[in-house]
Amino acid sequence: MTSPATGGRLRPRWWPWAGIVGALLLGGLISGLSVAVTEGSSRLSSSTECSATTVANDALPSVVTISASGASGGGTGSGEVIRRDGYILTNNHVISIAANGGRVSVLFSQGTTAPATIIGRDPKTDLAVIKVNESNSLPVIPFGNSRNVEIGEPVVVLGAPLGLSSTVTSGIVSALGRNIEVPSDNGNNALLVGAIQTDAAINPGNSGGAMTDCSGRLIGVPTAGATVPNASGQGSAGSVGLGFAIPANLAKSVSDEIISTGRVTHSFFGISVVPIQAAADTAGTGQGLYVVTVTPGGPAAVAGLRTDDVITKVDGEPAVDPNQLFALTLTKRAGDTVSITYERNGQSATTAVTLGSQ
Repeated sequence: MTSPATGGRLRPRWWPWAGIVGALLLGGLISGLSVAVTEGSSRLSSSTECSATTVANDALPSVVTISASGASGGGTGSGEVIRRDGYILTNNHVISIAANGGRVSVLFSQGTTAPATIIGRDPKTDLAVIKVNESNSLPVIPFGNSRNVEIGEPVVVLGAPLGLSSTVTSGIVSALGRNIEVPSDNGNNALLVGAIQTDAAINPGNSGGAMTDCSGRLIGVPTAGATVPNASGQGSAGSVGLGFAIPANLAKSVSDEIISTGRVTHSFFGISVVPIQAAADTAGTGQGLYVVTVTPGGPAAVAGLRTDDVITKVDGEPAVDPNQLFALTLTKRAGDTVSITYERNGQSATTAVTLGSQ
């Protein structure tokens, strides 16, 4: 993968560290990330710095270190308490290794530990919810509104980088709206939709922790970081000042559905596409997404799209990346409509695709 900002490689923050053996790029040895949000604005004052001490005092009791193990290894990551009765949000990659008969445990900031149960996982957004047995007594992190986040505002990141619990770093939001593709289960990919970019240090183990505003409200979930290749082609081991977090509003929606039903249902188009450049020998040159296949009877087929069409706009935006469609299946629900402009035999047309349910 390439970094949208630097051209350097991106890697999810679940690489192994000292004391853990046999990690794979995915699964195996992991460090995770998590999410949450609620009502309220995360807009900040004109100050360019947060009081990290104040944020840490307020938020750290809600941030936990997660250990997961399974047949192929184990690792640690981060998470946060989102409900007082024991629900904790984290990344799928933090706990997926324990999904088939493994073990998950949680270390709280005050030093106590508790076993946890996996409530549900969503490999497509890299989010998951676990639960410890508590009776309405856990401190909950307050949720912010990630739609109100602005470039340049200060943020604080809390988690367990390299397994070091209750670690705090700070920085600013350096960009918004990044769509970052990272490895997920079974050779598939997850997409961090509209990710928040930050220069706050994010290292292996921070994943699943909390990115907060200066009031200690959760606005994002640290998830991935850019690396700079060295002479051998391998990425650097530490933070290079380009980290990415899942927006809290998306995380809230996913976690609520997991807690309610134990699973997440995404919408779908029923279509596969490639950038027009990748199909130049068939579809000519230019900008757009070349339609490779259309599922018979699926949403795209019902809307009139056909194989060999060239999609030029998706929801009014120029069509340049297949992840534009992938992102919409993660942020829109079945029954929602998406405007698709396409070309066929030199003629342009627009249709509305009513998304189906996977």
